[in-house]
Amino acid sequence: MESDIQRYLNRLLHEKRYSEHTVNNYRRQLEKLLAFCQNAGYNNWHQITTQDIRMLIAKQHRQGASPSTCALLLSSSRRFLEFLLSEKKIKVNPAVGVRGPKKAKRLPKNIDVDSLNHFLDQMPEDEPLQIRDKAMMELLYSSGIRLAELSGMDVNDLSFSDQMLRVLGKGNKIREVPFGNSAKTILASWVKERNQLVKSASEKALFVSQQGNRLTNRAIQQRLAHWGKQLGLNDRLHPHKLRHSCATHVLESSSDLRAVQELLGHASISTTQIYTHLDFQHLAKTYDAAHPRARKKKE
Repeated sequence: MESDIQRYLNRLLHEKRYSEHTVNNYRRQLEKLLAFCQNAGYNNWHQITTQDIRMLIAKQHRQGASPSTCALLLSSSRRFLEFLLSEKKIKVNPAVGVRGPKKAKRLPKNIDVDSLNHFLDQMPEDEPLQIRDKAMMELLYSSGIRLAELSGMDVNDLSFSDQMLRVLGKGNKIREVPFGNSAKTILASWVKERNQLVKSASEKALFVSQQGNRLTNRAIQQRLAHWGKQLGLNDRLHPHKLRHSCATHVLESSSDLRAVQELLGHASISTTQIYTHLDFQHLAKTYDAAHPRARKKKE
């Protein structure tokens, strides 16, 4: 059984060109699988069952392994057993269909209202590309749209009269999203500058490069990271952080989860519940002010 593991690791190293660090990670995980089999009295890989794989993962979890560590063990075992299956050492892969412990979903950090307002107010507007970058950030924060939705937006998707965006979201679903006065002002300035940069009438993109072509997702990420560093923002600035800040601030002000769901374009409200969060201090104040059983009785 040890020789099978070594043969597999040699294949990863020499044929698949995996790094030594990655191969060593696989080695550590497969040593756990081997130890489990040996403790069970197995001397052939075909003896291992799906229930054994479940027991191995459960044992690791009970001993304090994180969901990520359990997932790594499960993935390593599944791939190794798939290798044995291809070599006809086993008839079925017992790790297929086995699930590890659920990982805790991490919420992205949002930027507090005062810090974000101060940051956006500091943004210079002296040059066309500065105006463009500020317009992108104002729009991301004002509307809570995704990075891909921003980069894919055309000029015709913007309506200044009613301050609405037409957004093509996930699953090619179109939704209407409002944007605020600050975004409207800087967007109006940018549209004028954009018309000077665009070389061809066939270019419909709202946000373009200095060469007049549609900005890529990567370019937008780089511009935001640049300004976050340039203007002294503590955390790295990226589009998703502005989206999350928008959702969090709207929810804190309105407590309207359904409205935030519509704004973000989530198919399920359960996604919105995970994605957005009220800080406990704000929640306590809202509860104290709104719930009839929370207020103190008049004496």
